[in-house]
This record gives sequence, C-alpha cells and structure tokens, in this order.
Amino acid sequence: MLYIRMLFSMLVSLYTSRVVLNTLGVEDYGIYNVVGGLVSMFTLVSSSLSAAVSRFLTFELGRGDSEMLKRVFSTSLLIHMLLAAVIVILSETVGLWFLNTHMTIPPERLQAARWVLHASTAGFALSLVSVPYNASIVSHEKMSVYAYIGILDVLLRLAAVLFLAYAPFAGDRLVIYALLLLGIGFVMQGIYMTYCRSNFDECRFRIEFDRRCWKEISAFAGWNFIGCTAGLLKDQGVNILLNIFIGPVVNAARGIASSVNTAVCSFSGNFMTALNPQITKSYAAGERNYTMSLVERGSRFSFYMMLALALPILFETDFILTLWLKQYPEHAVAFVRLVLLLSMCEVLSNTLITLQLATGKIRNYQLAVGGIQLMNFPLSWICLKIGMAPEAVYVVAIAISMGALLLRLFFLRKMAGLKARQYLRNVCLNALVVLLAACVLPGIVYMGMPDDGWTRFVSVCSVSVLSALAASFLIGCTTTEKQFILEKVRTLKERVMG
Repeated sequence: MLYIRMLFSMLVSLYTSRVVLNTLGVEDYGIYNVVGGLVSMFTLVSSSLSAAVSRFLTFELGRGDSEMLKRVFSTSLLIHMLLAAVIVILSETVGLWFLNTHMTIPPERLQAARWVLHASTAGFALSLVSVPYNASIVSHEKMSVYAYIGILDVLLRLAAVLFLAYAPFAGDRLVIYALLLLGIGFVMQGIYMTYCRSNFDECRFRIEFDRRCWKEISAFAGWNFIGCTAGLLKDQGVNILLNIFIGPVVNAARGIASSVNTAVCSFSGNFMTALNPQITKSYAAGERNYTMSLVERGSRFSFYMMLALALPILFETDFILTLWLKQYPEHAVAFVRLVLLLSMCEVLSNTLITLQLATGKIRNYQLAVGGIQLMNFPLSWICLKIGMAPEAVYVVAIAISMGALLLRLFFLRKMAGLKARQYLRNVCLNALVVLLAACVLPGIVYMGMPDDGWTRFVSVCSVSVLSALAASFLIGCTTTEKQFILEKVRTLKERVMG
C-alpha cells in the first residue's frame, strides 16, 4: 500500500509541479519556495521532537508498557501544543521582520509573500500538533491506513492545483494557492486525529505532568536538536542564502530539483517507513543480531531502489525537464543531478540514524555528527561569497554527507555494537560497485546516440533501469537474498497466471 501511495503521489507531484510553475510563473514559484522555507526554519525544533516522540512510542510498544505509552503520548502532545504557540509568535514577529527587510522579493509581490508567510505559519502549527498522532500510526505499523490517508492528501492537492490553474477568478493566484494548501492541512490533520483517537487507547489527551517522561523526551529532543538544526540549515538555510546572493529564480531551480528528488526518494522512503519501527522494536527487545541485519539490508536495498529510479534521470535530465516543464530556469539541470547524487549518499545513513535514535544515547553522537553537518551553512556562504557557482553548495553537502557517514559508524560501533568495517564492506563498497556496474551499459548507449530525441531517451531509460536492477541482483544481493527474491517472483507469477 505504501508503494501504491508512492507511485500515485509521484505521478501527481510531477504533474502538479509543472502546472504550479506554469500558473504562478518562475518568480512567484521561487517566492513560494523560499518564503515557505522561511517558516520551515522552525522545523529545527519540531523535527527533533518528532524524532523523540516516534522513538519513545515505538520503544514502549516494543517493551509492551501500555501505561508508559499513554504518558509518552500525552506528554508529547502537550509539548507540541506549547511549541506551536511559540512558533506562531516567532514567525509573525521575527519571520515577518526578516521577510520585509532582508529577503530579495520584488516590491510589488511583497504583500503576496506576507500572505504566504501567514498561511505557511498556520499550516505548520497545525501539522506540529498532529505529530504525535502521525507517529502513533507509524509506530503501530498501520501502513495501509497511512497510505490511504496519504492518497487522499494527494488527491486534495491535485484538486487545489487544478482549481488554481483553470478556475476563473481574479484574485492573486499565489495567495489563493497558499490558502488552499492551508485548508487541506486542516482536513488532513483532522482525519489523522479522529482515526488515532478511535483506534489507539493511548491517543486520548490527558493534562498531566510526568516529570520523568518530560525529562527524557526533552533531553532526547534537546540533543537531537543539533542534528535537526544542521539538516535545516543545509536545506532551507542554504535556500535563503541562494535567494540573498542570487535571487528568486535560482530558488525556483532548487524547488524543481527538490520536487524531482522528493519523487525519487519516496520510493526508498516508503521502504524505510515500514522498516524503522522494526529496527527500534528489535533493539528494544534485545535482538541485536536481527537489528544489525535489518540495518545493513535496509541501507543496501534502499540504495538499490533509489538507483533504479535515479539512474535514467541522471543521464536524461535535460530531456526529462523539457518534457515535464517545457521551460525551466537556469541551473535546474545541474541542481537535479547533484541533489540526486547527494540523496544516494545520504540513503546509506538512514538505517544508521534509526539505530542511533533507538539507543537513546545521542549526546556525544550529535555533538560530533551534528557539528560536522552544521558546516554546510558557513561553507556554502563562503562559496557564494567568493563568487562560486550556486552548484557549489551541493558539492559541499555531498562531501559533508560522506564525512558524517564515517562519524556515525565510529560512534555506533561503541553505542550499539555495530561492526563498522563490515558495514563499509557490505553496504558502502557494495553500493559503489553496484553503481559503477549499473552505469556501464546506459553510458555506452548515451554516448553512442548523440541525438537527444525520443529514441535515445527511451533507449537510455530502459537500459538504465534494467542495468540497475541486474547489477543490484547479481552483484548486490547475497545468495540467500537472491533465493528469497526468486521465490517471491515465482509466487507472484503463480498468482498472476492462476
């Protein structure tokens, strides 16, 4: 169900991004991207709390402590409600001041940008309060429900985009788009809350102050705050730097790259959504060998999934963007390729992050790993300040991502007993060999067909997908995994033929 949701979401996302870009125009699209990103700056706090809530809910489910589960939920919901109020105040004061005085927005579009800020702030506060409910669905592994609600969300967003593009109205389309997305946010969060209250006993809010629970969640979130801050500065912070140094057109290019990257990453992301609770629960239950097996296999198969989708895009970026958007801003092609390479590096760390959160011992880890990731922002600022091309910010991010991976292995060797050399050999080296092998045939086809029309596009994409799948299976999988996959293929074939 998660993959059905993903495929549907990906197709709709690609279509709606094109419609929104054509309807709003490059400038307004860039304004929405960067102003919405300004509000997202506050996710540095909410993301750390969200990770804490997911970890504690899943951990208590693994231990089977129902009373502690109720305390964790009520405490986390109270924290999120207080935080939402604080963020609304900060966004409507500090955020509004920054928008008016420091961002590169054309004067005639400043009022519309303010409306985007107000709507984004309200939507963010609403989503913040619903975090414990969403975490409960994932922790209970109700993935089909999660998928159904996600599909409804996509349908509503599609309806909003079609209304924006084709409805005859005289209002400012940028403002209308922001308000429509806010309305969808109200509907979706209401559905999440209603389902959780009806199906999970712990999802009934009780005003109580559990000192121990509050302390544990706050301490965990506080140290995780460093990593979340680093991630936010790498994305939205750098996005604002690009706006200040270059302007909203480059933000539009970055927004397009982010849309493509989100569509590709959702394939492996759904796999991780289903896998993460298993890693945390098995760690809580003391099943260390099974946990390490999940960590290694999860990283490898996440990489294989991403490679199968990313490889044809890496070769045929220009043709795909032309087919998708007709016209696209400068730097979009390079941004798409670089952000996909960055995601392929980061996907190797996803299960390591889950394992780190499961241990609950994250102070020293976050000081080191979060510290090196914080360098994204100042190094990107230096690159832009000395006049380097905007693509340099992605090169910085890729280099830091690889350094962070090595630091994660160093700390998890002591924290969780992870065998670092084995992980480097079985996961990282394996992924590199699979990537190089998968590039050979599509590279030959791409270089041998100078025509950039449909013939080369279809040929390169077909060969890329088949080559990635073949390399992943023949080189990337163990004998046991190959047997398991072949058995599943036979079972599926029998069902289809029968």
